[in-house]
Amino acid sequence: MQFTKNTSSSRTRGLLIKVLLILVVVVVATMFLGKIEVPYPNKDVEKIISNEKLKIVK
Repeated sequence: MQFTKNTSSSRTRGLLIKVLLILVVVVVATMFLGKIEVPYPNKDVEKIISNEKLKIVK
C-alpha cells in the first residue's frame, strides 16, 4: 500500500490570488468613485406643510 502526500498549496495559492484580485478591484473602484465630481443642488428645497392636513391623535 502506497501513501501519497496530499498538499493543498495549489488550492491555497489559487484562493490567495482570487482574494487579492478582488481586493485590488475594490480598491481601484473606490479610488475612481472618489474622483467623480457630483454636482450639488444650488437651491435649498423647502416644503411647507399646512396644518389642515395634520391630525392630532390623543
